[in-house]
Amino acid sequence: MIRIQRIELPRQLAAHAAELTERVTKADPEGRYDLARGLWSHTTHRRKLVTPLRELLGQMAHGNRCCMYCCDDLSTDVDHFEPLAINPLRTFDWLNHLLACTACNSHHKGDRFPLDSLGEPLLIDPTQEDPFEHLYLGLANGEYTGLSDKGWATLEVCGLNRDDLPEARCGARDVVSICLDAWQSGWEQANQSKMALAVRTIRAQPFADVAQFMLRQAVLPKARTVFAFEVGDETLDRLQRPELRAALLA
Repeated sequence: MIRIQRIELPRQLAAHAAELTERVTKADPEGRYDLARGLWSHTTHRRKLVTPLRELLGQMAHGNRCCMYCCDDLSTDVDHFEPLAINPLRTFDWLNHLLACTACNSHHKGDRFPLDSLGEPLLIDPTQEDPFEHLYLGLANGEYTGLSDKGWATLEVCGLNRDDLPEARCGARDVVSICLDAWQSGWEQANQSKMALAVRTIRAQPFADVAQFMLRQAVLPKARTVFAFEVGDETLDRLQRPELRAALLA
């Protein structure tokens, strides 16, 4: 997972969402779920609201519409962070919408929404908090581990270590290292095009969380002893270059 910057919902879409939320709010509490689900799936509302919401979420997502949970690419589902079945009043709440792949949204998370003892969500909302405060990515094996109860719950509910995700993250790590080599070569040759291509490749590939995690770890005090063995000294040196960091974090 990676931090996502939420953009403002256009006025026309916000007004349409507010209108539908009001209809659900005024309904009998026992019928709110069925009404909300029907409105969400209605052809007219999907065309006028849901499809534009998906496009906006795609603009927010890293890479090529990367899932906001697992960071795999080409995600197509509008996920309700707090599930519709639990709180139908948030069905059309823009702050409750995330872009997700079908595996995360339907096969794993579904209607699961664990809470802590105070009734607060135990799932990470990447538009509201920094996932790396709750999750640690092992670059040697591509697996996440939890740093908090919220991290462990998100890891389990969303299946962040499922199937081939760890292997794919290792592949993303290797692509970053190769691109860093290309960037260094471009720097030495004063080849701006080569440097820009290396940066674009890193930024556009799936699993943007891998590159961002590498950038964060590279500047920690113990990076040389704790982090270098997973990526190598040369890669670490390049991740510490201010010029490259500025290009990747822009």
